[in-house]
Amino acid sequence: MSTPRSSAHRRFSGRDFTEEELDIIRSWLAEKTLRREQLARRICKEFGWINPQGKLKTMSCKVALLRMHRIGLIVLPPTRYTNGNSRGKKPAVEMLLPLTPTTLSLSPEQLRQVRVDVVQTKADRAIYHQLLQEHHYLGAGSMAGAQLRYLARIGSEVVGALGFGASAWLVAGRDRFIGWGDASRRAHLHLVVNNNRFLIPPWVKTPNLASRLLSFVSKRIGVDWLARYGYSPVLLETFVEKPRFTGTCYRAANWIEVGVTKGRGKLEKNHQSVLPVKNILVYPIHKHFRSILCE
Repeated sequence: MSTPRSSAHRRFSGRDFTEEELDIIRSWLAEKTLRREQLARRICKEFGWINPQGKLKTMSCKVALLRMHRIGLIVLPPTRYTNGNSRGKKPAVEMLLPLTPTTLSLSPEQLRQVRVDVVQTKADRAIYHQLLQEHHYLGAGSMAGAQLRYLARIGSEVVGALGFGASAWLVAGRDRFIGWGDASRRAHLHLVVNNNRFLIPPWVKTPNLASRLLSFVSKRIGVDWLARYGYSPVLLETFVEKPRFTGTCYRAANWIEVGVTKGRGKLEKNHQSVLPVKNILVYPIHKHFRSILCE
């Protein structure tokens, strides 16, 4: 379907929606025949919102619709299953990690035996979520779009968790480092992947483990991403909150500091610092990353 374009637009989940497109979405909602999932799929199909692999970006669309709903642009139908807080009720997850784990200190030989696996099974997803929810200062969170999660183990013991997802839309320090203009950023943003979660459980006391895990995952994530999504990213990014963390393990793993954030966040419109300032670090995983990202 071809929709008319105008200069007026609003951006959600990395996509510009014209007023004409918003009117079309409202007309579909007025029919009162589509659930949220069905609406998101129809929008992706009709508006051609697909990822580089040719798959519908349904999750990103659902996030965009929810943001439109919250600021009053549209009125979504109620969710099918809700609790008292108007959020989908999730089934209880069995406790898969010990309540009082013993301190674990790995020897140099054990450190060499640590393996890192992509989270794929229901059990591993539950372990990852529980670990991050209980021990990461940001919690487990949720990610839209392309994403990968990893668990690091020695034997059956979990010694680390890492999460990767969509990159930030606009980051001055990163964009200067790449040499990005607006057009090239829009075209190639999907080739930058954000390390948005990294955790060593508090009971694991092993020097060099964090930098070793970062180095290991940085070397393999391109292949893992290609296997799942059909393309390989060329640059990783992360944000290290100051002064909570120093980012020493990233620097030890050869990540490059390229600036600091302004603390505004993507929704702040008054040029005021409303979020913690963070160091911006990147890691090239392709030697020609600049020419690829700027072509």
